[in-house]
Amino acid sequence: MENIPQEPFEEPEVEQWQPVEPAHQIRWALVLRQFVGVIRELAETIIPAVVIAIFINLFLVQATQVLGQSMEPNLHTQQRVLVEKVTYRFLHGPQRGDIVVIDLDKENKADDMLIKRVIGLPGDTIEVRSGEVYIDGQRLEESWTTNVGGGSYGPTTIPPLHVFVMGDNRGASNDSRSFGPVHVDNLVGRAWFSYWPPENVGLVK
Repeated sequence: MENIPQEPFEEPEVEQWQPVEPAHQIRWALVLRQFVGVIRELAETIIPAVVIAIFINLFLVQATQVLGQSMEPNLHTQQRVLVEKVTYRFLHGPQRGDIVVIDLDKENKADDMLIKRVIGLPGDTIEVRSGEVYIDGQRLEESWTTNVGGGSYGPTTIPPLHVFVMGDNRGASNDSRSFGPVHVDNLVGRAWFSYWPPENVGLVK
């Protein structure tokens, strides 16, 4: 008899079972991946914008609001202005007639910032009589409108690196007649542009 060759016996392959993630887990994974992507995009956009805004606010321009009637009739309460900080840092010091924002809290003289007009400069001998200003004995001719009034002051000589500030509404202003000359380091900047309300939009004078 012929020997019939027998084919080697091969064990059938056994399929290995792999667990299948539930559909809700897959959805949450996709949501989490999308959320992380959105956060990354926001961080790449918002963080530089915040840094730029902080830089502008600290060194270039700051928005502020007028509170009170001390600068009437030229500035009104709740009027909003931009305060530029470049001039006094890099170009020149305060000049007579500038409207400035002052932070007296550095010297514990006040809790809030004030907005006033520069009247006296370093070296000036200043005297105020019933709201009218005299510099070195001569009455100051002011090109801006004022409401005359208030108490008298001086005469006194303004020290170096200081300015004498007053409100245009002389009878209703807390100014250098009360707290004395202001050091230039306490000047936040020069009020430059009024942007609100619409009827007051324009350069601050």
